Amino acid sequence: MSFARIILNFFDQLHTLFVKVEWGKVIPFFLFLILAFIFWLLIFFQEKTEGNFQIPIKYINIPEDEVFVNQMPQHIDIRINDLGSGLFNYYFFKRKDSLLIDVEKAQKENNDKLYLNQLIRTKLSSSTDLIGFTPAIIRFETAKLQSKTVPVRFDGETRTAGGHLVVDSISMIPSEVQIFGTGEQLRNISEVVTEYSVFENLKATSQLNAKLKKIEGVKLKPNEIEVYIPIHEFTERKFEIPITVSNQPVDTDIKFFPSKVNVTFAVTLDDYKKIVPEDFEIKINYNDLKEKEGDQVELVLTESPASIKNPHISPRMVEFLFELK
Repeated sequence: MSFARIILNFFDQLHTLFVKVEWGKVIPFFLFLILAFIFWLLIFFQEKTEGNFQIPIKYINIPEDEVFVNQMPQHIDIRINDLGSGLFNYYFFKRKDSLLIDVEKAQKENNDKLYLNQLIRTKLSSSTDLIGFTPAIIRFETAKLQSKTVPVRFDGETRTAGGHLVVDSISMIPSEVQIFGTGEQLRNISEVVTEYSVFENLKATSQLNAKLKKIEGVKLKPNEIEVYIPIHEFTERKFEIPITVSNQPVDTDIKFFPSKVNVTFAVTLDDYKKIVPEDFEIKINYNDLKEKEGDQVELVLTESPASIKNPHISPRMVEFLFELK
């Protein structure tokens, strides 16, 4: 059965279904269902009920030379009693209304712990009854930061557009960053890496932003670097290169079939005319040939310009024959 026939059959069955449905009964049922939901919503909004929700915590004014020793809570779980309309407001409109905690102010007041009851009430309306919450106390345990300089490593992929290649190693700007934390935290950190990034369709040398991967409890300065990717436009070129032999005895001749092979490679437009066949060499050691059991050898480029990319030999395998002179 063709795809078109399947589609036609499907629409025929759908049409039959709609014709068979008694819409005179279905539509009133759905209207009644909608009215019942609206009526329930009105009752819910006017009655008091209990509910749970979370208040996000945002820490501000953290001293630059200090770090929290323990992981700090990122939200407070609270249980409240309020009208349904109030709960609706908390769930859908105040979910991202953070509780601001001023760390520097608490330290100046010699408070190593903060009782949250009064702060939470500032986020609640007068009609709301606070039943309970957790955590009840936040403790500020901080330690003086130590610093260390570590190298940056790129984690990701670079994909160039057609006819373009990365011509050199990718570098970071800056190549090193400072990290701040306790001595114990810094002891085992030897490098930082970027967040996994994919840079696509690159057509020219690029300098792109990349964020550094966060390390829990450790500050990075800076927390974003630039990735330098050297890219040149390349074109393909091909030379025919003869196969030569080293350490060949004077009384022995070696024939290769074929005696020359094609070497295809990518080269920048700037270097295109600078590359000549004499820059390439495919040389095989006679002693290696002598030890081979078969009559074929795999070819390898023994000399080639450093500026070329992706060299390829064709054919890769050739036959050889020893002949006495």
